[in-house]
Amino acid sequence: MAGQVVSVVVQAIYFVMLARLLGVREYGLLVGATALIAVVSQHSTMGSGFILLRYVSPDLKKFNAYWGYSLTATLIGAGVLVTIVCVSAHWILRDMRPVAVFCLAVGDCLFMQLTSIAGRVFQAFERMQFSAASSLITNTLRMLTAVCLLQFWHHATATNWAVVSMMVSAVGAIMALVLVTVMIGAPKLSLSLVSRHLKEGLLFSSSVTTSSIFNDVDKVMLSHYGMNAANGIYSMAYKAIDTGFMAIRSIHNAAFPRFCREGAAGVLATRAFARSLLGKTFWIAVALSVTLFLCAPLIPLVIGKAFAPSVVALRYLCIIPVFRSFHLSAGDALSGAGFQKYRFLYELGAAAGNLGINLWLIPLYSWKGAAMSSLATDGGLAVVSWTVLQVLCAQRKRQPVPSLA
Repeated sequence: MAGQVVSVVVQAIYFVMLARLLGVREYGLLVGATALIAVVSQHSTMGSGFILLRYVSPDLKKFNAYWGYSLTATLIGAGVLVTIVCVSAHWILRDMRPVAVFCLAVGDCLFMQLTSIAGRVFQAFERMQFSAASSLITNTLRMLTAVCLLQFWHHATATNWAVVSMMVSAVGAIMALVLVTVMIGAPKLSLSLVSRHLKEGLLFSSSVTTSSIFNDVDKVMLSHYGMNAANGIYSMAYKAIDTGFMAIRSIHNAAFPRFCREGAAGVLATRAFARSLLGKTFWIAVALSVTLFLCAPLIPLVIGKAFAPSVVALRYLCIIPVFRSFHLSAGDALSGAGFQKYRFLYELGAAAGNLGINLWLIPLYSWKGAAMSSLATDGGLAVVSWTVLQVLCAQRKRQPVPSLA
């Protein structure tokens, strides 16, 4: 939690500096491109980070092999996805230069994912201070870069930032990989694990990708329709939500290895743990939502008058942390108990529904349509995820207990 609090402060400074450096239109362009990449970037690892957690958390002796497997899978997946993004961006993003798309894709699909994998290693060993540090490295470097560019350049384009951001992400990834090697151990490369866990890993990464779709597809669509200023306004409010939610996400990151261990006893055990966790995260989410609503008028004072409409946008979205606290706790309970396929299916349905609503509402209501779609999606996920968990638990209770004979 302490590491995430520091990360929140660093990211807050970083986004303020970046918004001032780029302005509303260029910031909207950048967000559209990064949102498109975020939709697919989780497939870069082919789910290897979650596989590492699942198999290394109960047996730490497997670390070296699964560390090597994660690096190999990420290098292969990133190469494929960077190519796909660069080819498809020409038809999806109207105003973004190809060199900017390439740099952002390499930075997010390769370097940021390598940093994320390093964090998963420390998470598996429950050394959460180092897990937080691995992500904090890149955020700090980006913040310092944004401050320096604002000081010396005063204004930059989305392309300028894309090139610089890729180099910063590369430095952060190298530092994180060195930290894991020094603190835990070296990787043992193995292609056999890549093929063995391909199906299971893609299931994990597909679930994360569907989450990215209903979180980020609205920003891609705003950019596609040329609503770059509206995208900047909406994305700034959404970024405030994501930044505040880091406190709750840090709790779940620390708790996920426990979900995996409880999962050995079945879904009833993971549901009990999810209920206990939700009893804490729900009230944190309520406090966060109230704080976001009351503090929304600070956005134009801190970032600039051009972002004044973000006040209304943030107040539209401020209830989302409460919804997320519900569907994140139930989703982790399902994943820990081995029911990731159910989580993937209902999140896939949420992504499809979110896309359909955005296609209908964004052309009519701009960012307000995107906000309504986000509220409907996160609220629906809160209900569906716990319904699925309750149904599975009810099925387990009805199963007969085997006799000793």
